[in-house]
Amino acid sequence: MSTAANLKNVPPPTDPSRIIALSTAYWGSQVLLTANRLRVFDALANGPQSATALAEQLGLDGRMTALFMNACVGLGLCEKVDGRYLNARVSDVFLRAGSPASMQNSMSFMDDLYATWGDLEHALRSGQPAKAAVTYLGNDEEQTRHFVYSMHDRAMAIGQALPQVVDLTGRQRMLDVGGGPGTFSALLTRRYEGLRSDVLELDGVASVAEEILDDLGVGDRVAMIRGDYHTSDFGSGYDVVLMSGMFHRETAEACKRLIDQARDCLEPGGMLIVNDVFTDEGGTTPEFSALFGITMMLTAADGCVHADANVDAWMNAAGFVDTLRRPFPPPMPHRVVTGIRS
Repeated sequence: MSTAANLKNVPPPTDPSRIIALSTAYWGSQVLLTANRLRVFDALANGPQSATALAEQLGLDGRMTALFMNACVGLGLCEKVDGRYLNARVSDVFLRAGSPASMQNSMSFMDDLYATWGDLEHALRSGQPAKAAVTYLGNDEEQTRHFVYSMHDRAMAIGQALPQVVDLTGRQRMLDVGGGPGTFSALLTRRYEGLRSDVLELDGVASVAEEILDDLGVGDRVAMIRGDYHTSDFGSGYDVVLMSGMFHRETAEACKRLIDQARDCLEPGGMLIVNDVFTDEGGTTPEFSALFGITMMLTAADGCVHADANVDAWMNAAGFVDTLRRPFPPPMPHRVVTGIRS
């Protein structure tokens, strides 16, 4: 066979850019998380600074700080003007303390998970999570605070959008199962006059949640109930049950049991709301949701990610009617599944 014929059979080159980007993705992650941990964006809140001045303020090495800040500029986190650094708009809004949309606490919790992701192979071989859930659910005070305040930051954004996908007009009594910081309950009881909520949560989480609820000034509308939703009685007489960010910690069978418990504590016509990060059928898309399943696998004994179509089917099997699936407005990756007790 001639050389020309051989060349015809050679497949065209494949672009490796995706692989290269994935292999170095942690570079940018570590710059972001370290800058957040050092409170670089707070230090720049009052105006531009040179690398030398910033290093002196934060107790860092001057030469390395200059390299680090150049990387922050390259990542779009900061800007550089006349040799001095300042916050980019996105950092000023989302990474600075005092901003209403601050994600500092969320970034701190992501920082806590950084080393955990390094144990991915061990988790895959052992079948056990790399980080015990009790670490951030009460045993480690600092990580518990990071976790609870991270949930609060996220819930502040999600909770503002929840009324766009769920209408609670006229409903009066809600059970917020595994409600974390109680942020959803706070926002929803503010939005819907006459609505009161009980938040069922673990003791260690509830202690931090009560601080948040006090700050939000909703003590007359939201009550904390200390307990474990795996074993605690849900009570009765509710016309709304909210299960937010719970199902990704549970097996399919546990989710079905929780749906049954929700049905049993609801009055006829009561609404079950399940809000979470869900995948499409098959579990591989969207990309964020598939990766989120790995985060949960690494941090909870039964951590995973479910498809919203499955949750819909489980609700129907439990006797809920008029089930609906809705996405949250982008860029939020969450979806909600609702059903009515017949």
